[in-house]
Amino acid sequence: MGSEPITILLVEDNLDHAELVIRRLAEHAIPNRVIHVCDGQAALDYLFRENEFSAPEKAPRPQLVLLDLRLPKVDGIEVLRRVKETESLRAIPVVILTTSEAEYDVARAYTHYANSYIVKPIDHQKFRQLMNDLGYYWIEWNTTPEM
Repeated sequence: MGSEPITILLVEDNLDHAELVIRRLAEHAIPNRVIHVCDGQAALDYLFRENEFSAPEKAPRPQLVLLDLRLPKVDGIEVLRRVKETESLRAIPVVILTTSEAEYDVARAYTHYANSYIVKPIDHQKFRQLMNDLGYYWIEWNTTPEM
């Protein structure tokens, strides 16, 4: 796979929060391509290649989903549930990025197999650790021979 960038699907309705995440991603040495959508339905359309994303070249498979919980149209838990219940998508790591610290939300996210849960505003140390983990994942992904 060479030096292909990792594709990250950012699902965030707050444009200021999205910009902050994109800037934080740019600070790290991991080549990435961020696809930003603003609501849960757009995320599902992208992941399931429907409507405006029906052509595979318009919706390359992400290697990571950064997902807000409080989204218009379809909430983040429903997006997470659909991803993790779909065989072709369930291996994609999903990190919840939300303002909610409520135990109920944390429990629901992990019940639906979220890979991580980070509360906004994004703690710099937690985000750095996430990026370090992602860097390890990216190295593994980039050096695994294709089958």
